[in-house]
Amino acid sequence: MKKKIMYAGFALSLMGLAILSSCKKDSSVAGTTKVQIRMTDAPGAFDQINLSVKEIILFSDGKPYTFTAQPDIFNILDFRIGTSKPDILVASGEIPSGDITEIRLVLNDENTIVVDGVSQPLTTPSGQSSGWKVKLTENPSLIPDVSYSLLLDFDAAKSIVKTGNGKYLLKPVVRGITVANSGLISGTIMPVDAHPEVLVINGQDTVGTVADAITGKYTVGGLAAGTYSVKYVPVTGYRDSTVTNVSVVLGQNTDLGTMTLTQ
Repeated sequence: MKKKIMYAGFALSLMGLAILSSCKKDSSVAGTTKVQIRMTDAPGAFDQINLSVKEIILFSDGKPYTFTAQPDIFNILDFRIGTSKPDILVASGEIPSGDITEIRLVLNDENTIVVDGVSQPLTTPSGQSSGWKVKLTENPSLIPDVSYSLLLDFDAAKSIVKTGNGKYLLKPVVRGITVANSGLISGTIMPVDAHPEVLVINGQDTVGTVADAITGKYTVGGLAAGTYSVKYVPVTGYRDSTVTNVSVVLGQNTDLGTMTLTQ
């Protein structure tokens, strides 16, 4: 995609912890989707719950894709919706678009809990190498060129189990919520020999692409919700044309249909 000015805008907290992540891709799947995975907390009566996330596995159309998380330990109780730190970014990457059917949270062994000022290990039951299944509020369909945040809501009160000898076990109870962070504008330009540049404009921000030389189709993704103008700038011999008041909704494709340019 040719871009004159990149439009910046995810709906949820792109300013956050910078994380090196990796994601396995399947090049046979048409279209990819950018995903951020964030965590927040439903409070519990503890001083700290320090988690070390190893990886998060997303199953798209039944195939697993692994996102490597930051290895540093963080106190999940520091991140609560409605506060100045509503969540923490734990991983990000790009996967083939499709239906998310399952999410698994895989932890390292360095988890700890602090109760009444005393820190002790927070152990997980054996046999959890495949991770903990996240309960999804829905099975989202990830659309190509739309960015999403997957918010993992960690329930501290339900996730910690105190044993008879005063130790603590970690059995994560996590709810997954999907939020679309951007939308699309698409359409078709005729005649194809106009070879137009397509400019999507919102105020001082412009994103550009070109129509396919054979089909005349175009798609501009990664757009924040709002109202745009779409300007078609063809090669010499055809007139510019502009469509105004184009509404973009997060997670949806605004299809402008076929635009026929005149000479």
